[in-house]
Amino acid sequence: METEKVKCLIIGSGPAGYTAAIYAGRANLAPVVYAGLQLGGQLTTTTEVENFPGYPAGIGGPELMEDLRKQAERFGADIRYGVATAADLSAKPYKITIDEEKVIEAETIIIATGATAKYLGLEDEKKYAGMGVSACATCDGFFYRKKVVAVVGGGDTACEEASYLASLASKVYLIVRKPYLRASKVMQERVMNNEKIEVLFEHNAVGLFGENGVEGVHLVKRMGEADEERYDVAIDGFFLAIGHQPNSDIFKPYLDTDEVGYILTEPGTPRTKVPGVFAAGDVADPHYRQAITAAASGCMAAIEAERYLQK
Repeated sequence: METEKVKCLIIGSGPAGYTAAIYAGRANLAPVVYAGLQLGGQLTTTTEVENFPGYPAGIGGPELMEDLRKQAERFGADIRYGVATAADLSAKPYKITIDEEKVIEAETIIIATGATAKYLGLEDEKKYAGMGVSACATCDGFFYRKKVVAVVGGGDTACEEASYLASLASKVYLIVRKPYLRASKVMQERVMNNEKIEVLFEHNAVGLFGENGVEGVHLVKRMGEADEERYDVAIDGFFLAIGHQPNSDIFKPYLDTDEVGYILTEPGTPRTKVPGVFAAGDVADPHYRQAITAAASGCMAAIEAERYLQK
């Protein structure tokens, strides 16, 4: 198998990966970036980004990521297509296998592989991606001011997203599969006491409809029961809040993660328990999951990598 030695390897091409590449490139670390399955990360599926500083009129997600890529390349980052399929962090130099055919031996590694939003698995979720379907209320809620939206989920995240959207939308349906909410008592009370939120217990969303975007959702109440009921509800936006899955599987034998799989770092830093290996962006962030916080952690990871190599 082909082997290549690099000083700084960055895995992932979202805001964290590209920002790390910008800083690592400026520090003459000659960073090599493997883009992963989705060049540009989750933001490439977002039509309009209005909350990234420096773009007063907003910018398309793909355009923003293209700007970051060009900036990283300007400072010498070597950006390549390829997916990290295996890792060996047991000894230096650390080894990452790309596409099961090439091994990169790296003095430092920045893991910026992100997290993947969980979806229901409906074909309509793909059909209306960027046209009314979202997995981030904080990112896209602004587009649904004074409109009607639905949130799927029954945990803290779903309740938080429903509450946030209620501050913008005219009406929020919270679609809950079970006959109860799994969220904490505080979040349950916040939702139940909000007159803009209607909780639909024992409901499943089984499809979406609309001409040029989401116009409604197909619902089933008490699915599979004798009194099963099917009906449609008109909505403008459909938000998934059933969790995210961090893309951290190949690193778990060597790094500590929480119960979901988010990589644990030293508080306030991107340092993992393996010296010279850093985690940035959504793969280590279960709380914020924003482009700007991912970019900031990518900056921190590159500075840490530079300091590590200097030592």
